[in-house]
Amino acid sequence: MTLIIARERAEGVLELTLNRPDKRNALNQPVVRELTSALEDCRSREDVKAIVLSASGTVFSAGADLESLQSMQTASREENERDSRFLAELFRSVITHPKPIVARIQGHAIAGGCGLAACCDIAIADEAAKFGFTEVQIGFVPALVTSILVNRLRGSDVRYLMLTGALIDASEAERIGLVYRCVPSADLDKTVDEVADRLRQASSQAVALTKQLLFDVAGLSTDKSLSLGADVNVEARQSAECREGIAAFLEKREPSWRRERD
Repeated sequence: MTLIIARERAEGVLELTLNRPDKRNALNQPVVRELTSALEDCRSREDVKAIVLSASGTVFSAGADLESLQSMQTASREENERDSRFLAELFRSVITHPKPIVARIQGHAIAGGCGLAACCDIAIADEAAKFGFTEVQIGFVPALVTSILVNRLRGSDVRYLMLTGALIDASEAERIGLVYRCVPSADLDKTVDEVADRLRQASSQAVALTKQLLFDVAGLSTDKSLSLGADVNVEARQSAECREGIAAFLEKREPSWRRERD
C-alpha cells in the first residue's frame, strides 16, 4: 500500500494524503519518512504553489499505532532517538517549507497527528473533529510540538492541552487558534479549496518570505524582530515578483504569475 498519495488537487495545488485508514493514519516511521520525502521533493517545484495535507478514511491521524508503542517499550536509547529525530524532521519540513500548507482535518487528530496539524500554516477542520495531545495519559510527553504551541496559542490553553491530555472539539480548537476554521462536513472540501485558491493566486516568492519571517520572528525582542523585518522588506523589494506585482497594480492588470495559473 502506498502510504502517501500525491495528486494534483487543482492547478498549482498538490494534495498529499496519509493513506493508512485501517490504522487510523497512525504516524509510524515509514509514514513519517515517506511524508517528509514527499514534502522535500516539492520544495523547488515551480508548478506547486500550495499543498493540502489530508487523510484517507474517517480519521486524520490518531498518533502512534500500537506496534510503534509496543516497540518503544523495548527500544534502545539510540533507536528511540532515531525515531524521534525522524518525527522532528517531518515537523521541521512542514514548518520551514516554502510552500504554504493547508491541513484538511476530518475525524480525530490526536497526539502526533495533532502535532502535525499544528505545524501546518492553515488548518480547516470538520466540525465533528476532535483534537488533543494525549501523550501524558500514557506517561509520554508531547515534546516536539511544544515550541510550536507556545508560539501560537495562549499559555493557559497550551498548559491545559499538554498537561491534561484532554480532547477538545473543533469549535474549541478554532476558538483557541489551534485551527483556523471549523466547518460542517459538507463544506470541508469547498472551504479548503477556497483557501488553497487564494494561496495559489498570491506571489510564491512573497508567501515563502512571509512564512519564513513568521517562523524566524517568534520569540525575538521587538528590536530584533523589526530589524529582521527590515531585512526581509528589502529582500522582497528586490524580488522579480514584487516588481512585477507593482507594475501590474499600476497598469491595472493581473500579475503574470496569476495569469499563468488561471
